[in-house]
Amino acid sequence: MEYTIHQLAQLSGVTVRTLRYYDQIGLLCPARNSSNSYRVYGPSEVDLLQQILFYRELGIALKDIQQILYAPDYDKEKALSSHLKALLQKKQKIELLIQNVTKTISTWKGETDMSDHEKFQGFQKQRIEQNEAAYGKELRERYGDPAIDASNQKFQGMDKSQWETAEALRTQYEALLKEALQQGDPAGETAQKACDLHRRWLCMFWKDGTYTKKAHQGIAQMYLSDERFKNYYEQLSPGCAQFFCDAINLYCAE
Repeated sequence: MEYTIHQLAQLSGVTVRTLRYYDQIGLLCPARNSSNSYRVYGPSEVDLLQQILFYRELGIALKDIQQILYAPDYDKEKALSSHLKALLQKKQKIELLIQNVTKTISTWKGETDMSDHEKFQGFQKQRIEQNEAAYGKELRERYGDPAIDASNQKFQGMDKSQWETAEALRTQYEALLKEALQQGDPAGETAQKACDLHRRWLCMFWKDGTYTKKAHQGIAQMYLSDERFKNYYEQLSPGCAQFFCDAINLYCAE
């Protein structure tokens, strides 16, 4: 079936102005123009608009959507499966937050009890998803799916006290790291104490018994080689990423 731009706008819920803009930037062009210069969209364009709206719902920028849809190796079926997975994850997160809010209201009314762990469960899930989106691909390639899944599971199971302990360790090792950088000695007592606190912080998230010096050194190298991690430590203090990597390598030396 074919649609004019106004008919497609009504069908999809997208404004005519938006469809014209998509045409202008080459994201969604009509199949043809009719004799009276009306834009006409066919089945392929309808399917393409659906794909665009899926990606928009996931918060992907239009320029990135365009690169995805018009890539030579674009696979519509694979993309749709990916959409479904992302939407199910989003649904799970929303349902967990709904449960969290509902139980909080019941607790305030005195109808039920809510543990400290339950109070933060929805937010922990959201933090995991944010970390997966930002660093998941690299971490899974480096350490494998089982290790990352186990780490996420351990984080999801943290109670308020454990989370506060982890945050305290991070704050402490970062403060010592800045102090050690000013001293300029990665082998010094302050730097090595920061590395030990960093080890303890890592173990809060890693599966019990999986910490190794080699893995610790791998994390340090990633802090230096991955621009996102590097920028985080450079914001603490210029030169911090390289200094921290050197200090951890010394800490883990046999």
